[in-house]
Amino acid sequence: MKGAPVLTIFSSAPEQLKVFSQGFLQQQELRHLGDSISALDEPAGPAYESQTKKSTAIWNKDCNYAKGKWVVDKKRPLYSGNECKQWLSKMWACRMMQRADFSYENFRWQPRDCEMPEFSGPNILKRLRHKTLAFVGDSLGRQQFQSMLCIATGGKYSPEVEDVGWKYGLVKSPGALRPDGWAYRFPATNSTILFYWSASLSELEPLNTTNSVTTYALHLDRPVTFLKEYIHSFDVLVLNTGHHWNRGKFNGNHWELYADGKPVGQGRLADLNRAKNLTLYSIARWADSELVWYPQMKVFLRTMSPRHFVNGDWNTGGSCGNTVPLSNGNEVLQDHSSDLPVESAVNGTRVKLLDITAVSQLRDEGHISNSTFKGKASTGIHDCLHWCLPGIPDMWNELLFAQI
Repeated sequence: MKGAPVLTIFSSAPEQLKVFSQGFLQQQELRHLGDSISALDEPAGPAYESQTKKSTAIWNKDCNYAKGKWVVDKKRPLYSGNECKQWLSKMWACRMMQRADFSYENFRWQPRDCEMPEFSGPNILKRLRHKTLAFVGDSLGRQQFQSMLCIATGGKYSPEVEDVGWKYGLVKSPGALRPDGWAYRFPATNSTILFYWSASLSELEPLNTTNSVTTYALHLDRPVTFLKEYIHSFDVLVLNTGHHWNRGKFNGNHWELYADGKPVGQGRLADLNRAKNLTLYSIARWADSELVWYPQMKVFLRTMSPRHFVNGDWNTGGSCGNTVPLSNGNEVLQDHSSDLPVESAVNGTRVKLLDITAVSQLRDEGHISNSTFKGKASTGIHDCLHWCLPGIPDMWNELLFAQI
């Protein structure tokens, strides 16, 4: 069992595993991974059953946290973007930029028919007492990680927090700009919060170990090595991927698609959307198989954070200049996620869906846009992918907190 292949599909008896090869998936024409997301037509589990009319308890599995509305809350934000310099990257600290409107900070997400626990730094650390929370993903995952650190400390300087990155191999290599991630321990509660950078969640294998500028095999059906090495250390794991699945990123990173140990060639998996869907499907089932060994752990697969470029992309004049909160509405009424590939990937597993896509789609005013630091001229390039902090990723963490 422990050495079983990545792609595992649970039969009707959860303790029995049927293991299928990549070849089997191709023979089935990747029916779980296609554009139609046919798995959503199968009977839904408890997480997708119809809402009850009365207010539900905090831990009620029927609660759909992604269905609700944004409401004004003058108690928000939970930390200051000017003060949280210990954790917050300057490039995301819009309070330090030449931006005049910060009304996007004063909202809270209220799920429909769900009672939310009080979200605060002390409550986060209390919930994480003697536990480790790990974020693994791309730069949006790093934003969620920094948001969680700022909330946990109230944005205040916290010299007592220990850098324990070395325990997870998160040390800067010679010549590198930064380590592959960060890990911090809060000694009062023995809580650790960490982030590991993996834009694809897939194992990367250098194809020429003697050449420093080598091409890498990106194994769609193998989880990133960091997860295989350290998953036993985690109590809560939040995974995300999505924004690097384009030819520009693949060419720039020298990634080549592999599945079942071989190049995918010109087949169906050469399409990056299908390749991403295979990775989502694979990582969800690998994590589900690990829950057999670590049943106390909770694993979440987070949906895509939306982009809001209009009239072009980041390098073709695209922009997102709106500063009026909720100009396109404040409510999400749909039952399914707007990120169907992620919802499909977790269907039939014990991996939980952290659905933030439609909720965040309503908040286009919260992006960094073309804000710049004082004294610096604008480059003319808009960032309509990343968010100002404090901001929308704080809500992602509130939804996470409600489910752990």
